[in-house]
Amino acid sequence: MALKERMEAVLNVGLRVPSIMLLDVLYRWDISSFFQKIQRSSLSNNPLFQYKYLALYLHYVGYILSLVLLTLPRQHLVQLYLYVLTALLLFAGHQISRDYVRSELESGYEGPLYLEPLTMNRFTTALICQLVVCTLCSCVMQTKRIWLFSAHLLPLVGRLCLVPLEAIVFVNRLAMIFTGLEVLYFLASNLLVPYKMAKTAYRELVQVVEVYGLLAVGMSLWNQLVLPVLFMCFWLVLFTLQMYTYFSTRDQPTPRERLLFLFLTSIAECCSTPYSLLGLVFTVSFVALGVLTLCKFYLQGYRAFMNDNTVHRGMTEGITLLILAVQTGLIELQVIHRAFLLSIILFIVVASILQSMLEIADPIVLALGASRDKSLWKHFRAVSLCLFLLVFPAYMAYMICQFFHMDFWLLIIISSSILTSLQVLGTLLIYVLFMVEEWRKRPVENMDDVIYYVNGTYRLLEFVVALCVVAYGVSETLFGEWTVMGSTIIFIHTYYNVWLRAQLGWQSFLLRRDAVNKIKSMPTATCLQLQKHNDICAICYQDMMCAVITPCSHLFHAGCLKKWLYVQETCPLCHSQLRGQSQPGATPALLQDIPQPVHQPANQNQTGAEPADNGVELGPQQGESAPPPAPPPDPRSDGVQSECLRGVSSASQTPPTGLTQPIIFLWWGGLPWAAGDGETVFIFGRRAELKIAQEGHWDSFIRNNGYAHPPGSVQPARVYPCSPIIPSFRNNPGHRTADIIKRDYC
Repeated sequence: MALKERMEAVLNVGLRVPSIMLLDVLYRWDISSFFQKIQRSSLSNNPLFQYKYLALYLHYVGYILSLVLLTLPRQHLVQLYLYVLTALLLFAGHQISRDYVRSELESGYEGPLYLEPLTMNRFTTALICQLVVCTLCSCVMQTKRIWLFSAHLLPLVGRLCLVPLEAIVFVNRLAMIFTGLEVLYFLASNLLVPYKMAKTAYRELVQVVEVYGLLAVGMSLWNQLVLPVLFMCFWLVLFTLQMYTYFSTRDQPTPRERLLFLFLTSIAECCSTPYSLLGLVFTVSFVALGVLTLCKFYLQGYRAFMNDNTVHRGMTEGITLLILAVQTGLIELQVIHRAFLLSIILFIVVASILQSMLEIADPIVLALGASRDKSLWKHFRAVSLCLFLLVFPAYMAYMICQFFHMDFWLLIIISSSILTSLQVLGTLLIYVLFMVEEWRKRPVENMDDVIYYVNGTYRLLEFVVALCVVAYGVSETLFGEWTVMGSTIIFIHTYYNVWLRAQLGWQSFLLRRDAVNKIKSMPTATCLQLQKHNDICAICYQDMMCAVITPCSHLFHAGCLKKWLYVQETCPLCHSQLRGQSQPGATPALLQDIPQPVHQPANQNQTGAEPADNGVELGPQQGESAPPPAPPPDPRSDGVQSECLRGVSSASQTPPTGLTQPIIFLWWGGLPWAAGDGETVFIFGRRAELKIAQEGHWDSFIRNNGYAHPPGSVQPARVYPCSPIIPSFRNNPGHRTADIIKRDYC
């Protein structure tokens, strides 16, 4: 952001703060008590204070003026402040001129100025001040007619011309009248400007509402006025004035033990109106945002600002404070009671901030434990923050129990603190398990089950704590004071923290139980079947020493498939529904036969030639010779080979002229394509594919999305739908090959 834009943003906020302060003063001003004080004073005979309804009307006019100042565009607002500044400068010039005339009358000297040093000093000082005022007015109003603001120089000119002192008083009044007439002329010439601006604003508002809607207009005003920052600045000004007033009126320093009470009392003094309460809400939101941002920076450094999460913006803490303040009637209480209640509300806000910090730290700590990052500094930052989140909520709950009498709100704070500590403890246990598994040479077989039991244990403890809170709240509602808001909070707490947690936990338990039963019902592959299959597990990409066979004839590790079934009940390869088999001993066929397409000679051109069957057979058939050995991989095909049908060849070979029915196999993850006719398979890597397209071979194959023009053919031949190719390390651990697994055509 450029410097000019920053200055405009600061002006946009700073120039609107007085309007909020005026609204706050008008809300505090009690008209009835004001007129009672006037009647008891000497001003009761003044005709200006005889009309109460006129003052009430002016009170509401002040509200309207404040709202106008709040919503006025920045350019007009700056211009209005310049007019006000000019008026203040003219008033300052009038005061300087009046003080000079009064001092001259008191001295009684009417001779030349240079003969009396004191008179000369007064004249020089007044002249310099009046010239500064005239210059500033000319600059603010952006005009070269400086004489318009020079009326207050007339008494000085008269004194320089040795005019009698009585005449100087008349000249001063004449200068004041001239300045007043200038101001009245300016106001009269701009009398219709507010009406025209209001009319234009109303017309534009109606047009925008018709096009975009009322909600969009509200959001636009929210962003243009920067209301959160505006109310925060307003509240900080109030709080600063309150603290300054307290310390400026005390002669002795405040004891250290009273600083916390002074802090809470000052905050309570700044929450006596709805406007100041909104200012506190937005201030708490920005403080929470700052704490959460520091937490992200402590854990991740500058990388935290690259992937910023829009969830943790501090608005949850501000909304929590606003709801609790409205529900408890915070504004209507006395200062002492307000400070006590505000301390409890701030405890709830702190508990919410700690929970948000845990939500930020939990995935980072677990990812750090599961990764192979050896940076001790990263691990220290993660573990130290978790230890802080483990100890501080427990300490806060202990202090609340020591200093406050237990009620429903305090129980919510204590339960939230205990839940935060339990969640941090579970996160640390899982982190330790990940680190232990990393230090071991072989992975722990049942690590997933151990982590599930750890999570289940502290989830169960969270559920028990939530049940205790609900039980206490219901008992307090039945046998204590009943309120609608309290009952609503108990209902919301019961639904979200008890019912939904119980439902989610039960569903997780059922999924795990069904997964275990399905794994037990699936047959185990024999050594002969594993040798014939000769592949790796498609989930973990590890060799299969033992495996289970799914109903769709796919082989996986039992543990890997069980983890998959915890999430969804489909096959990882073909996505068919996996159900427990009625006969566990019946072993399905591993790889069912996939029929071959019809091979036509090169001299026949048939329109829309269809395959004889819907499949491709893996491996050599009976009576056929084994496929020739694969040649070395071509560098242009990125070191990837494709094993398919009866032959293997690289992308550098020229497609045969008799290729009229190519078969396309698409790689997962954007890997190269493979195409063949049943005799030969060609690899089309990224560079080879472009080269073949440039040379004119199979250009229509790339353009027509599923159809190919073989060389010498007039009509395009239909292409088989794609089948997935899975990376494998079967033949050579350092060289990627491809196996084609039969599945439904995509």
